Amino acid sequence: MSNMVEVRNVTKKFKHVTALKNVSITFEQGKIHGVIGRNGSGKTVMFKCICGFMEPSAGEIIVNGKKVIPARMQDIGIIIEDPGFIPGMNAFKNLKLLASIHHKIKDDRIKDVIRQVGLDPDSKQPAGKFSLGMRHRLGIAQAIMEDPPLLILDEPMNGLDKNGVLEMRTLLRKLCDENGTTIIMSSHYAEDIEALCDTVCEMDGGVLTKIRGHAD
Repeated sequence: MSNMVEVRNVTKKFKHVTALKNVSITFEQGKIHGVIGRNGSGKTVMFKCICGFMEPSAGEIIVNGKKVIPARMQDIGIIIEDPGFIPGMNAFKNLKLLASIHHKIKDDRIKDVIRQVGLDPDSKQPAGKFSLGMRHRLGIAQAIMEDPPLLILDEPMNGLDKNGVLEMRTLLRKLCDENGTTIIMSSHYAEDIEALCDTVCEMDGGVLTKIRGHAD
């Protein structure tokens, strides 16, 4: 299989802090890759660099054969930090608004993906009244609705109850196995990483180390 993401000698500095220290890793296409580490270890910074939200201080990142250019739209489904939605709109209207940017999908697809994550596409409940778990379900729906080849998911199970976690694990595994989607994810829960991930790496103090699987 080819590599979906190549991180090449990436360093990221913020004034007095070096968040990423010469990180090099490849993430193979069509697999689920786990990145573990404490808060502040550099995981989210690496994810933001892969998505083009941040520019590395040194090094480069290749996604699907193309160098990542900061602030340029990437074909990536993303959950980083708490998903933000317009609080006065329901789930369907929020996703329809986002879908209008690319015009790739129709209403039926939006409703279908809302159902896939365990929400009701016909509910009038505004996103501002959603629980944390519901917001993360909607965040996953937003990330997957246009069938991107790559998903970057930072703590996607946050706020979900036990059944919700099992449902999302099943959904992510299905996306990988049936659609060939490449998934790079972090989780505070070791069970998520153990149950889902084909490769596992650990980030500590901006340094990335392979733990299991072929991700180097």
